[in-house]
This record gives sequence, C-alpha cells and structure tokens, in this order.
Amino acid sequence: MKPSFRSLTATAAALALTAPLWISGAHAATVTISCGSVGQDYENCKNMTADWAKKTGHEVKLFTIPNSTTDILALFRQLFAAKSPDLDVVNVDVVWPGVIKDHLLDLKPYSKGIEKEHFPAIVANNTVDGKLLAMPWFTDAGLLFYRKDLVEKYGAKPPTTWEELAATAKKIQDGERAAGNKDFHGFVFQAKAYEGLTCDAVEWVHSYGGGNIVNDKGEITINNPKAVQALKTAASWIGTIAPQGVLNYAEEEARGVFQNGNAAFMRNWPYAWSLGNAKDSKISGKIGVSALPKGGASGQNAATLGGWQLAVSKYSRNPAIAADLVMFMTSAESQKYRAINGSYNPTIAALYKDKDVLAANPFFGSLYEVFTSAVPRPATATGAKYPEVSSAFWNATHDVLSGQATAEDSLKKLEGKLKQVQRGKW
Repeated sequence: MKPSFRSLTATAAALALTAPLWISGAHAATVTISCGSVGQDYENCKNMTADWAKKTGHEVKLFTIPNSTTDILALFRQLFAAKSPDLDVVNVDVVWPGVIKDHLLDLKPYSKGIEKEHFPAIVANNTVDGKLLAMPWFTDAGLLFYRKDLVEKYGAKPPTTWEELAATAKKIQDGERAAGNKDFHGFVFQAKAYEGLTCDAVEWVHSYGGGNIVNDKGEITINNPKAVQALKTAASWIGTIAPQGVLNYAEEEARGVFQNGNAAFMRNWPYAWSLGNAKDSKISGKIGVSALPKGGASGQNAATLGGWQLAVSKYSRNPAIAADLVMFMTSAESQKYRAINGSYNPTIAALYKDKDVLAANPFFGSLYEVFTSAVPRPATATGAKYPEVSSAFWNATHDVLSGQATAEDSLKKLEGKLKQVQRGKW
C-alpha cells in the first residue's frame, strides 16, 4: 500500500518550512501553479499543494497546461509577453532556463542553500548569469520498457542493440498476431513532430556514435554518416514493428498501447512504471525495464536527459509566498512521495538509497548510472535559439520516419537550416 503524502511529511519542521507566511502578518494569498498533465502529475500536485495550503493558510489554484512540451512553452511565452500575474509557479523543462530566463525570479534569497542537496549538474543547468532560476523537481532519462513475460515466452532476452530489438520485436509481434491479437505491435515510441521526437532521435543518433545536433562548442555536427545510419534504422521500424500511427504518438499514446497489452517494447520515461503496474493495468507485474539499446555492437547506450523544475514568474504578485511553495514542492519529503506514488526520479542523491523508494522502483538502483549520465539536448550551447534548433531537428527526423525524405537529404537540408538559425553565433 502506497503511503499518503501526509504520512511522509509528518511535521512542518521535517519539510524545512519556515513559519507560515500568514502568521507574520501577511494576508492569506492565492497562488497559482502549473503542474504537469502527464501520468499522475495532476493528482500528486493536487495532494501536495493542498497539504501546503493547510499548513500555511494560503490557497492554491492549479493551472491546466497542454500535454505537449512544445505547446506548454508556447503558452508560457504568451503569458510572459503579456507580463501576466495569472501564473505564479511555473513548471520548467530542463531545456528552458536559458530560453525564458528573463521572466523568472532568482530563488537564491529563498532557497537558504538547500539546492546543494540536489544533483550539481541540474542546479548548474538551472543557474543562469549567477541566478538560481528554478529548483530541481524531478529528473528523467529515456528507458526501454518491455513485456518480460512475452520475452520469456518467445525464448528471447532483453535486447542490447537496436538490431536485436527489431528482431525480437518482430518475432513477438508475429507470434502474438498469429495467436489472435491482430492489434499487437513490436515497438512503440514517440514519433510525433514535437519535442518528444527530439528526445528519441537524440538517443538514436548518440547511440550510433553520431554525436548531437550541435556540440558543446556550438558547432553544427548532425550531418554525419552515423546520424544518417541512426535515422535510417529508426525509419525501418515504421510499418514493420511499429504501427504507422506511431508518427502521431507522444508519451501517453505510446503508453496507452503498451499498457493495454498491445506492444512488446516501449520507449518512455520512468513515470510509465508506476502506471503500468497499477491495479487497473492489464500488464501489471509483467513489465521489465532496461537501458535503451546501443547502436550496433560498437555503439553505446544513450538516454536523453529530461526532467522538470519549478520556478517563480517575475510577474507574480506574491513572489515570496510562491517561492515558499516551490521549496515545499521540491523538498526531499515531497520528492520521496512523488517517487513512491508516481515513479518520478528524485534530484536528491540520498533518495536513491532510500529503501521505500527502491521498493517501489527497483530500477532506480540498477539503472542509476543511466540517470546520472544522460545525454543533454544542446540547449546550453544554443541558448534562446534552442526551440528553433529542436523544431528543425524534429521536423527533419519526422520527414525521414514518414518516408517524405531520405536520411541523407533531410540531414543535409537540416544543416543548412541550422546555419540560418545560428547566423554566425548562437
């Protein structure tokens, strides 16, 4: 039985909360927060903010956001352009701090140094021009989920290369379809033209030794033979082991197919573990998790770095109160609750040794290195131009997957497009 949030946060002192702000004479305020809309984010956020509201006397409203990270950023940019005070606490993708830095409050005056408990690389990612613009909330890395019962049934093993995955997926797909499940597929992932496809494709390219879209020096490196090989390999999955419809799949569409028992393998983020093992899941207890495959025998494992942070909008009418909510939501106790109830990876190293967290998510321990050595998207190198870079990359990749362009032509065209975006410097 999963513990309630309140049972994990027995006292306000344990959460390192200061005396509630309303006690010091400030009036009770209403703070609006945007939480995620994928998986159990919304329910977890609702429970945690309700607990904070009870302790502080303030009111919290939840701001509904789209599922797609691309759409979320567009919405936030509209609010920031209008200097809207309607949103106080903002959830920030790991690649956004440099993009929306001008609209976020420096949290250092409110953090009291607690950020030192979090992974240094993520804190550094969230620090721009010496300002701590966001507190780490949870980290993420792409993983391979698989039906361990079906892998065993067909005498296979969890694949270590993409080539092995394709062969095993085809074998299981053929067998399950012959047994009567005509809707069964070998592999599902995120192939819709959006930020999620950038994440998947960065993994493919890196796994084949093709580097990144742009390297750490800001050089455009994506147009190379290894990257061509990676995209050709991924394109070969469409219509063979992956359905044609995968070209419109984001995280939740892929999870829906896998969780309904209609796929052997799935690329997704850790949140899918908790949902896949829920009581209402058709495949509860039948899921295995491993690192994503290598690009051939000479390739390497690669998982794109994901994760979200919490920040305070510069346009908030109650910045100190909003910052207090951020510190509560990103605390060790809050992260432990989210890890147990939603398999969200903590950003605090000590929680990876917590027995309750590991009991709920055994792979947190075995795949620890996957999370700590994940491949970042080139957001730091490209700064405010990252959204344009990513959009060009996912569209180029989607053209290859959908058969509208060859990998060679698409990456050559992409290189030219990125040079236009760069205009000499990022």
